[in-house]
Amino acid sequence: QVQLVESGGGLVQPGGSLRLSCAASGTIFSIYTMAWYRQAPGKQRELVATITSAGTTSYVDSVKGRCTISMNNAKNTVYLQMNSLKPEDTAVYSCNALVSRTTGRGYYWGQGTQVTVSS
Repeated sequence: QVQLVESGGGLVQPGGSLRLSCAASGTIFSIYTMAWYRQAPGKQRELVATITSAGTTSYVDSVKGRCTISMNNAKNTVYLQMNSLKPEDTAVYSCNALVSRTTGRGYYWGQGTQVTVSS
């Protein structure tokens, strides 16, 4: 089995910064991509940022210039550095990984971490 565990969420004032981490563990052969999603109350889940094992990244327009996704391949860990946070960034942030295992490949999710931006 594969487990994804997020950390780093919390309460921050507008304009502040947070760094989210998501570590994948278990019987992993390789990871193709990792991504961060978020879901605010009453809204649909939104893809925030993705990164491939080769380091190619993409971002939703609303976070471009404010967030940076990175990955430590050796640690199977993805990070999301969020700067200049806004109240509208408040959401539960979850990581997702496309993982290759000896039995095949599939998508796995973490349990989520709450980010609240408020004064």
